[in-house]
Amino acid sequence: MSEGKSILAVISGPAGSGKTTLIDELIAKNPGQIRRAVTATTRPPRPGEINGRDYHFLSRPTFEQRLADGYFLEHNLFNGNYYGTPGRELALDLDRGGAVILVIDVNGAEAVRRNFPAAVLIFVIPPSLDELRRRLEKRGTEEPADLKRRLAIAEQEISAIGKYDFLVVNAAVAAAIADLEAIIRVCRRSRLAGGEAADWRRGLFAGRDQPGQTASGNDGFLALAGKE
Repeated sequence: MSEGKSILAVISGPAGSGKTTLIDELIAKNPGQIRRAVTATTRPPRPGEINGRDYHFLSRPTFEQRLADGYFLEHNLFNGNYYGTPGRELALDLDRGGAVILVIDVNGAEAVRRNFPAAVLIFVIPPSLDELRRRLEKRGTEEPADLKRRLAIAEQEISAIGKYDFLVVNAAVAAAIADLEAIIRVCRRSRLAGGEAADWRRGLFAGRDQPGQTASGNDGFLALAGKE
């Protein structure tokens, strides 16, 4: 992989955070420069999803065989379905240069960071827990029990915010996309690490609510992020 020519942006966030919408629009605004890594799952395709574009849709036996063969860089079992990142495919994608976005949960993000230390980890949240609930209810795809489970999982995921390099609050789509673009642009230009990263973030978000600081409407999220 050519570290100077590519960047791996790992994006996580609870269901209902709006990360899929942000990523789709970000890629559409930057054709040929930003693309999404295709991961695998055993869940059935949703309306409009295409195999090989949205996911590699695999049968459970096929997924489990590939898992045994060491095909996946990371995997997890969520809501009865497997999800995983094909390791070799990701490495080949990074060799092409540009920015590659990988959308995975917090456990997967840690596994990717161990294998790709230069990866940039970004966490996306809506402005409040109430807004997260409203967005999930608006989707109309969750039964009450599923909604309760999603919110419980969201709290667990939010508690891992401190492990991420950047926090993007998706209160307004255009502003959140601008933040993602700025993060990717700056990360591609400079490989900062350790203590320098804090100064980098302060400069990047100058004049705005900075990641890791209390922002209006996000107190609940930040309280959760402080939990062990």
